Amino acid sequence: MKDIIIIGGGIIGCSIARELSRFSADILLLEKGNDVSVGTTKANSGIVHGGHDAYPNSKKAYYNVKGNAMFDQLSKELDFPFRRNGSMVLCFNEDLKCGLNDLLARGEQNGVKGLYIVDGDKAREMEPHLSKSVVAALVIPSGGIVSPYEMAVAYAENACTNGVEFRFLSEVTGLKKEDGIFTVTCADGYTEQAKVVVNAAGLFADEINNLICERKYQVQPRKGDYMLMDKSVGYLADHTLFQQPTKMGKGILVTPTTHGNILVGPTATDKLDKDDVNTTIEELGEAFAKALVSVPTLNKRTIITQFSGLRAHIPENDFVVEESEVEGFYNCLGIESPGLSAAPAIAVEVAGWVAEKLALKANANFVATRKAIPQFSHLSNIDRQKLIDQNPLYGNIVCRCEVVTEGEIVESIRRKPGAVDLDGVKRRTRAGMGRCQAGFCTPRIMEIIARELNLPLEEVTKRGGASQVVFGRTK
Repeated sequence: MKDIIIIGGGIIGCSIARELSRFSADILLLEKGNDVSVGTTKANSGIVHGGHDAYPNSKKAYYNVKGNAMFDQLSKELDFPFRRNGSMVLCFNEDLKCGLNDLLARGEQNGVKGLYIVDGDKAREMEPHLSKSVVAALVIPSGGIVSPYEMAVAYAENACTNGVEFRFLSEVTGLKKEDGIFTVTCADGYTEQAKVVVNAAGLFADEINNLICERKYQVQPRKGDYMLMDKSVGYLADHTLFQQPTKMGKGILVTPTTHGNILVGPTATDKLDKDDVNTTIEELGEAFAKALVSVPTLNKRTIITQFSGLRAHIPENDFVVEESEVEGFYNCLGIESPGLSAAPAIAVEVAGWVAEKLALKANANFVATRKAIPQFSHLSNIDRQKLIDQNPLYGNIVCRCEVVTEGEIVESIRRKPGAVDLDGVKRRTRAGMGRCQAGFCTPRIMEIIARELNLPLEEVTKRGGASQVVFGRTK
C-alpha cells in the first residue's frame, strides 16, 4: 500500500509529486499516457501570467499571484527555461480605454505589483512592431514566459530523484474507499491502495472525481489553435502581447517563446471530445487574422508548425483546489489558464495539506535541485569540446535545425522518467522542433530510441499508441 497516489502526470501532478517528495512517504504517480506532459501541459501558451486578469477573491487570482512569484527561484533550482519578459494588454479603441483601468484596478486588488498604463506611442517605443491602431496598453512587468513541458519534466525528474514512483499507461477506471483506505484500479487491471489520493487528471479530473464523490463536476474541453513561427522573426515581439479579454479568454496573443520563436494563438472553441486536438483552417485563419491586428508584419511564410491544445474549463469558472467531501481525496480540477502560472503555488499548498493529514516527517535526503541536459547549441566551443571529451556522442549532431546531439538524445531516454518516443525526445531536447520539423532527423532519432530501448524500429512511435512511423522494410 502507498501513502499517496497522484492521478495525472501534467504540470499539476508533477509539481505536487515534487513538493510531496520533500516528506518521507511512499508516493505513486499514475498517468494514462506513456510519459509526463502529454496533455494540456504540452500544448499551451507557455505564459506566466502576472495575475491582472483573474477576478479578485477567486482561486485563480490567489494561486496565480503566489505562483508567479515562485518562478525565478524554481527555474534556478530545477533548471528549466523561464524569462520574465513582461506582458502588455493592448487597447485599439479610444472608447474602450477605460477597460484597461478596470484591469489595472483588478490587478492591484489581486496584489500584482508595478502595473501601469501607457499611450499608443509609448507602447510602440517599447514594442516597435505594434500596430499603429494601438491607442493604449496596460503593462504588467511581472509577466513571463516558460517552456511548460520542460518545466513539467524538470519537476518529474526531481520527484523521481527524491523517491516518487511513476507508472505510465495506467488509466484510472475505478476508485473506492473502504475502512479509511482508497483502492485505485487501472484499465490494465493494475490495482493499488493508498491512504490519500490527489486528483490532478486535467481534462479527465471530473471523471475521477465522479467515481467517488457525491458532488459531480463536468469538464468542458475548450480547444485553442496555435501557430509557431521561425526564430528568424523572433524580433517581432519581446513582451507577451495580449488583446483586451473577452468572456471566452484572453484573446489572440503574440508572444516570444523561451527558445526565440514567435507563438500566435489561441482560439477558443468548446468541444465534446476530450481527445480532439485537430487543427482547422478556419480557426487558424481566425487566429492569424486577429494576431495581425496587434502585429501587422506577421507573415504566414514564417510559420513552421501549427497545433492545438485543450483546456479543462468548468462552468464554475474557477479552480477547484480542495479536500473533497471524501476525506483524504484532494481535487485539483478545472485547472485552465492561468493554471501553468498557478501550478507551483497549488503544489505547495496541496502538499502541505496532505503532509499535515498524514503527519509526514521531512525527507532528510531531499534533493532540491535538478540539472537539465546540457544544451550543445548554447555552449561555447571550449565547453563543447570538454563535453565531447567526456562523451563522444556529444560530437554527433542529429538535429541540424536546433543543433541537438546524439548525447542529448541518449540522456533524454536514460533519465528517469525518460523519453520513450519521438515526442518525448522532442520535449526534452528540442530535436525536431526546428524549421524542418524533424524532416531530416526523424530516422536517426528513431534508430537511437530503438537502440536504447531495445525495440524494433516498427515499434518506435511518434507519441505512443498507434502512432508508428514505419511498418516494415522495403526491398
